[in-house]
Amino acid sequence: MAEIEVGGEAADPCERARLKIAVGGIVQGVGFRPFIYRIAHRESLGGFVLNNPRGVEIEVEGELGRLSAFLAAVVREKPVQARIDTLTASFVDTRDETDFVIEESSASAERTTLIPPDIATCADCLREMEDPGDRRYRYAFINCTNCGPRYTIIRSVPYDRGNTTMSVFDLCPDCGREYGDPLDRRFHAEPNACPVCGPAVVLRDSRGAALDCDDPIAEAARRLAEGGIVAVKGLGGFHLAADAANDAAVRTLRERKRREEKPLAIMSATVETVRTYAEVGEAEESVLTGPQRPIVLLRRKGAGAIAEGVAPGNKYLGVMLPYTPVHHMLLGAGFTALVMTSGNVSEEPIAVDMDDAVRRLGDIADYYLDHDREILCRCDDSVIRVVGGDVVFSRRSRGFVPLPIDLDEGGRVILACGAHLKNTIALTRGNQVFPSQHIGDLENLEAYEFFKATVRHMEDILEVEPDVVVHDLHPDYLSTRYARGLAGVESLAVQHHHAHIASCLGEAGIDGPVIGFSLDGTGYGPDGTVWGGEVLVATRRDFRRAGRLETVRMPGGERAVREPWRMALSHVLSAVDRGALDAGVFDRRVGSTGRRGPSDEALAALLGRPVDEVRIVRAALEKGINSPVTSSCGRLFDAVSALCGVRRSVTFEGQAAIELEMALDESEGRAYPVEIAAEAPLVIRTAPVIAGVVRDLARGIDHGRVSARFHNWLVEALKEAARRLGRSEGLRTVALSGGCFQNAYLLDKLRAALSESGFEVIINKQVPANDGGISFGQVVVARAVLGAG
Repeated sequence: MAEIEVGGEAADPCERARLKIAVGGIVQGVGFRPFIYRIAHRESLGGFVLNNPRGVEIEVEGELGRLSAFLAAVVREKPVQARIDTLTASFVDTRDETDFVIEESSASAERTTLIPPDIATCADCLREMEDPGDRRYRYAFINCTNCGPRYTIIRSVPYDRGNTTMSVFDLCPDCGREYGDPLDRRFHAEPNACPVCGPAVVLRDSRGAALDCDDPIAEAARRLAEGGIVAVKGLGGFHLAADAANDAAVRTLRERKRREEKPLAIMSATVETVRTYAEVGEAEESVLTGPQRPIVLLRRKGAGAIAEGVAPGNKYLGVMLPYTPVHHMLLGAGFTALVMTSGNVSEEPIAVDMDDAVRRLGDIADYYLDHDREILCRCDDSVIRVVGGDVVFSRRSRGFVPLPIDLDEGGRVILACGAHLKNTIALTRGNQVFPSQHIGDLENLEAYEFFKATVRHMEDILEVEPDVVVHDLHPDYLSTRYARGLAGVESLAVQHHHAHIASCLGEAGIDGPVIGFSLDGTGYGPDGTVWGGEVLVATRRDFRRAGRLETVRMPGGERAVREPWRMALSHVLSAVDRGALDAGVFDRRVGSTGRRGPSDEALAALLGRPVDEVRIVRAALEKGINSPVTSSCGRLFDAVSALCGVRRSVTFEGQAAIELEMALDESEGRAYPVEIAAEAPLVIRTAPVIAGVVRDLARGIDHGRVSARFHNWLVEALKEAARRLGRSEGLRTVALSGGCFQNAYLLDKLRAALSESGFEVIINKQVPANDGGISFGQVVVARAVLGAG
């Protein structure tokens, strides 16, 4: 809650006075002006309220006691979706005004107001939508000042109808009266509309031609019940919808979308329905039912109504509740759940209009549930997981963007271009950082165009022009090339893993130094190798590599990411070379060729691959051909997953590690022995753990227990590294960041182990620990570097 600052003095406390008040924060598009109007009338005060580019401006006049009550009420009773960051008040000359009015918005000053995110349909609107006697009965665009689209329809501030995509719809007399009545719930609800004057829904066939039907939503629900695939236009783009209880429909959707195994998000009407197939704790329920309505990862309750193909091989389901009227009406047709996955192909951006949808989704969707309200800015669903009671992001997008994250102080305007995978960008204004919605992997032209459009849109709505651009150290990323191609701005390269740890420091509001465990799949190291298993001593401004995982080679480079068996082969050969593993373990069954180390036949049997393929990759490793050196923790997870036979090739990024976590037997308490080379930097030896994995598997130990022992080893190894550095560096704070900390078991166990050892542990809570948080970390580093000159 903001502190109230009052300047100046009234001539006489007993006399009438007038206050000039400025309120900053999320105070536009959330019913703040009518709220002020009602409080002023309740306290019999005169004056006015208006929106301006900095927030809300108020002048209010009356008895001093009533003015005091007014100020207290503004903070105490503010609208649910409002956020007051600043409130300043000063006495000015009285004008003998007794009437209080809402004046037209001002657009002349510097724009610093916060734009609200998209908000789920509120309970009041839902009651009206379900009332046959209401003029908005079953209207797909019902909203009020407490709910509806915001970020995805806004062009500029102030947040007025003329600055949104609703400007093309003229209000009918009934809607106009609501919009102009300060006592009405829809006063200046900018997307306000009804069936007479607002947007409309239409059902289209697979070619985009409109179908003649009285109720397009009811007809779409009927087609879904028959097993059809319907592309549904929502707030931030199209979803591809299917009946989540229909195995055949889910299978068809996967085949058409070419999404073979990656989990699909689902949507149910109520929490009670979700409880029938997933575990919902108190924290999960709070997030599920909040106004942001993100996807929440929930533990599955065995076999149930949800098709296994929704999340094959995964103990968790990504679940959300309806957040638009269309969603509520579709699910009201009796579905336990509908698949609601992003309307795209592979890693392309989500489709936002019919031309785009038909072009890219034409081979997937049987029908389109379309509407004519333009989506100005595409925005995927946010994804959240509750770990150890903390709410952490896997993806920060719809419902949370464009809310800022506060830093300690202001400075130059910075554009951070983020990472290559799970890209987001971030812009600064004053002491606030505005991370963008999820953009995705910058691996195709469509994603790159979305990246550039997001930069332009955020610069427009924030009305800032960056004079510093920050990018990843990797020279070939599209985000790096974009940054280096900008004219007239200073550029700064920030190492990937430093950005991860800096994101934790920025969130926690500390400068460091801290011990930072930065664990992920890939990051360009200053030494030209592929980093990913890093132990840093870091401040916001700089870092030192104080430790790492033992390095191995990545045979085939990026191909090793898609084929984890290659990393298993590399790790096994490294373990043999380093004396941790006897080649005889392999050759007892297939015989030895007399060659140094295990035979190709033995390795092929271990990895389930053809001998010729293993022979070729082994030769490339031994000669160092297209086999970069890496310390990657993500690739170590891949290797263990492949050795266990859990996943030897993948269809999406991180799949092998995710399925290794899913296979984990939580009752197994043992861990493989920890060995750390006592040198600078510390080297956490991976050869012994690979040897332990191979021996356990040879003895017939279940891969679930092997997975647990591996996870427990990593926890113990990192705890020991922290203890050694804690003693040598005098540090008691540890930061955990990087994509590997999306693993809930690892994050929860390591945080508990470090806390029990006396460390303060900080993690990402406002941005994802994965590469979606890199842009924020880049800003934190840049601010520190620029501040230090």
